[in-house]
Amino acid sequence: MRIEDSPSPAVDYSRVFNQAIDRLHAEGRYRVFIDILRNKGAYPNARCFAGHNGPKPITVWCSNDYLAMGQHPKVIAAMEEALHDVGAGSGGTRNIGGNTHYHIELELELADLHGKQGALIFTSGYVSNEATLATLGKILPGCIIYSDELNHASMIAGIRNSGCDKRVFRHNDLAHLEELLAADDPASPKLIAFESVYSMDADIAPIAEICDLADKYNALTYLDEVHAVGMYGARGGGISERDGIAERLTIIEGTLGKAFGVMGGYITADQTIIDVIRSYAPGFIFTTSLSPVLVAGALASVRHLKGSTAEREGQQAAATKLKAIMAEAGLPVMNSTTHIVPLMVGDPVKAKKISDILLAEYGVYVQPINYPTVPRGTERLRFTPGPAHDEGMMRELVDALSEIWGRLELRKAA
Repeated sequence: MRIEDSPSPAVDYSRVFNQAIDRLHAEGRYRVFIDILRNKGAYPNARCFAGHNGPKPITVWCSNDYLAMGQHPKVIAAMEEALHDVGAGSGGTRNIGGNTHYHIELELELADLHGKQGALIFTSGYVSNEATLATLGKILPGCIIYSDELNHASMIAGIRNSGCDKRVFRHNDLAHLEELLAADDPASPKLIAFESVYSMDADIAPIAEICDLADKYNALTYLDEVHAVGMYGARGGGISERDGIAERLTIIEGTLGKAFGVMGGYITADQTIIDVIRSYAPGFIFTTSLSPVLVAGALASVRHLKGSTAEREGQQAAATKLKAIMAEAGLPVMNSTTHIVPLMVGDPVKAKKISDILLAEYGVYVQPINYPTVPRGTERLRFTPGPAHDEGMMRELVDALSEIWGRLELRKAA
């Protein structure tokens, strides 16, 4: 007599999914997306629709539209003109129907911005990092990629998808990077991937020194400038332009969605590398291209910031002022030489609580930054003051933070 196998128990899919969300709540890192609309031409003023009847006025303190270029009249006018000229969508992938004259013009401007032969636009900075790094690793047999431990998730994903051997070096640690480079076969292709401005700690990489190591060990360099393009350099080319070393870098990657105020990502490099990524990267080949409306806005923004320093100067002045006022109040503002102002909390539940109180009681919007964006125990609030955040707004913000710090019995700066 044959004994039948007993059927496997049915998987309770709902239970698995609910447990995954419950874990986030228990750890204090469940993400809540705010429901707002920005007020055109009046940034950082906005309207919040969450938790009350109708829109409530709020002040935005955490936008990556650092220079408010998403509100700039030139950008809006360029997008309106493109919309009425060519319509809304791009028509498909770049290969099939989505390659427009706007795309070509923007790539020429971006190549010029970074002093490179060519550029390639992607739908986001995440995609440009993931697609480029994954493709480079597959094109270079036996390639080893050396990655700063604080690199963005998109870079980590690209390196993982490349299938390459990888070495993770301690953040901005040149000695550790050289130790790793020296230990590997000199004949192996090598690529060092790192960022210029690290947006959570608000520090800057030693770019020139990394280029020195790349020269010494015959490595390519890949620099993510997403938090620096538009913000630094005489024309907004980033830290590499500011420091006069853009020509030493193999590939410079950037975004159109932060300081340039629109949407999209890009890489710049010599024309052969651009052609390789254009021809081999699935993340570029098989996706609908950016709408020409968006590209026209980004093009206007890049051109404006190449010639105007007023926005950069205003933003830097605002960041310096806010850091000083926070420090005077004894708040634990982290050391920063950049335009980003991180305020250390060190606890995910408390970081969320501070954010909630600021929004509900003070009309201040700033999102908590929790794991996995930052390591556990280093949760923080991340402020990005822009040129339109005046001193009165800053003092109101710091007064609110000081009151909440006392209410929640949080530790102040030593």
